[in-house]
Amino acid sequence: MLAGLRVNWTILRICLEERLVYRADFAFATLVRFLPIVTQIFLWGAIFAVHTSEPRGDLNGYSYANMVAYYLLAMVARAFSSMPGLSSGIARDIRDGTIKKYLTQPIDMLGYLFWHRVAHKLVYYFVATGPFVLVFYLCREYFEGWPDGLTIAAWVLSLLMAFLVGFLIETLIGFIAFWFLEVSSLLFIYMMFNYFLSGHMIPLDWLGAFGDGILYLPFKYLAYFPAAIMLDRFSHAELMRELGIEFCWIVALLLANRIAFARGVRRYGAFGG
Repeated sequence: MLAGLRVNWTILRICLEERLVYRADFAFATLVRFLPIVTQIFLWGAIFAVHTSEPRGDLNGYSYANMVAYYLLAMVARAFSSMPGLSSGIARDIRDGTIKKYLTQPIDMLGYLFWHRVAHKLVYYFVATGPFVLVFYLCREYFEGWPDGLTIAAWVLSLLMAFLVGFLIETLIGFIAFWFLEVSSLLFIYMMFNYFLSGHMIPLDWLGAFGDGILYLPFKYLAYFPAAIMLDRFSHAELMRELGIEFCWIVALLLANRIAFARGVRRYGAFGG
């Protein structure tokens, strides 16, 4: 037990040091990601015609202020659940044989990737917390106030679970490289569907009957669910049920990852030094 904790701490520490080597470049890339927020606010302003003589008051149950608030909250959720480069990195390791280090050394690949991604997120949050606070302060007029304590606790838990859902989906897609040599096209298709199915583009409750089927998928927990929690779209009973379903998805995705990795390693072959 203690040996495993020491290994995990060592992995986390090394990965943090690795991220901080190019901290200026990492910080600049992080800050640039905030630029689309401005364009999105102007875009929704144009859709709701807020600067015209006859502004649109409501659209599918969302006012202009609700949409800006939703988008900002979805950005926070995506900061937790997005895993840039994870699937492609796994596929590359499988393709060029780098994955052999996980097979010959006493290190669990999924565990290593998890702590590596935790280190990435910790550095990201350290850099991005200030800009997020500034953006939310400047846009405070779009929010109707703080929800109750249970709702806030559920929101924080949903963000942590969104990280796990996003991580496990990405690793599972990466493990497909055990069966297919090139998965870049599949990754592109996944990113396109993910942007829509997660609710990053529009709230999923805009989709009506079509959206009912999407709500059974795990993708809504990547952006829509955490954002909808803070907009008070769920009762306390619904929150508990949704968090339970999300936990079940995490367990199912973890089992799928373990099975995919075990079967993939069985058929995997690498040669040379």
